Amino acid sequence: MFKMIAFDMDGTIADTIPLCVEAFCRSVSPYVGHELSEQEIVETFGLNEIGMIKVLVSENWEAALQDFYCAYTLLHRQITKPFPGILELLTVLKSQNIILALVTGKGEKSCRISLKELGLEHMFDAICYGSEKAPNKKENIEGLLKEYSISRNQFCYVGDAVSDIRACGKAGVTCFSAAWQDSSDIALLEKENPGRVCSSVENLCQFIMRDNTEW
Repeated sequence: MFKMIAFDMDGTIADTIPLCVEAFCRSVSPYVGHELSEQEIVETFGLNEIGMIKVLVSENWEAALQDFYCAYTLLHRQITKPFPGILELLTVLKSQNIILALVTGKGEKSCRISLKELGLEHMFDAICYGSEKAPNKKENIEGLLKEYSISRNQFCYVGDAVSDIRACGKAGVTCFSAAWQDSSDIALLEKENPGRVCSSVENLCQFIMRDNTEW
């Protein structure tokens, strides 16, 4: 039975990946001297926004970071709700005394902006942020297991990326792949995480209930 369930943010809790890309294009492009492509930005994913900007900007990265936060906040007002069914799922899990965690590659400031805009500021029992130096989800998952005295088979993670599957594999925990975005590559996720790809939030509920036999 799962005692703790952790979620990714971008592309799992809400459709914020296009928002992140647009905010970077608007705010960081002037500092690099050309219009950033989506590919350039996506290649820095896994780092928090400080690390992403440091990869892209050689000078005045602090100013670029502040411009990013301004653009991100303004654009986020277009996305004020999680994916359909997410809030209901989180509420049900919380009522079942499941410990809820957020393990994201985002930095603390951008994550707090998203949680506020989505109305989820008080939903998670623990929040682990990304690093500017290297992807750190494996380390954050292991830290949660130790902090809450949770065994690996009592923990699962929900994320939309192949990198989430691999981080969970290294940490020895279950990963359910969130494939409810229109852009989800279901075939690739199935190849990396066979039998644990969820095409909808309702589908994820079924997976969790199947494994939580005490429900």
